[in-house]
Amino acid sequence: MRPVLKPDGPDRVLVGRNEVPVLLRQMADAITVLAWPRDGVLAPDARPRPWLVGIHRGGVHVARELADVIALSEGWRPLLGSIDVSFYRDDVWLRGPRATDRGTDLPGDPTGQRIVLVDDVLFTGRTTRAALNVLMDFGRPEAVRLCVLIERGGRELPLAADFAGAHADVGPADSVELHYDADGRIGRVGVEARVARA
Repeated sequence: MRPVLKPDGPDRVLVGRNEVPVLLRQMADAITVLAWPRDGVLAPDARPRPWLVGIHRGGVHVARELADVIALSEGWRPLLGSIDVSFYRDDVWLRGPRATDRGTDLPGDPTGQRIVLVDDVLFTGRTTRAALNVLMDFGRPEAVRLCVLIERGGRELPLAADFAGAHADVGPADSVELHYDADGRIGRVGVEARVARA
């Protein structure tokens, strides 16, 4: 059972500097023991290792740090990829297409691969749905699992994380944001007032 977090203090910190490594360690441990459809028919040494594919922007940072933790503890480093959902969002017709220099970058053909889709925050589920659409345009994975740092309420689609570092009790007008340290690593997770998109 993951903790349910509430913003603490005047800075509205959800996850502090000391708690971030703990959540990442728990997430990395969960990834290494995830169940996959063909586990029952493949010998343990024949099971492919999962890719970690982060959703831009925050999910990419989380995926990189998870890969570091797994490499240290397990002795192997997951292949990393990234997905840009800019042109797959279901509100692109409202906002209009926007130029992006991020792009989608996968380590190969996803067909037959085990993929852990990684994001920083699971909110409505719409970004996850868009990321799945992007992924399926590149191939047909064996299976996809969803791992997020923070899962919050407000789901609008029937999607759930296979594993979340923590659950957040925040209001619908709040935005959960990652903050980075000088080395570009996740320093803390805070809650801010949501800014309406133009």
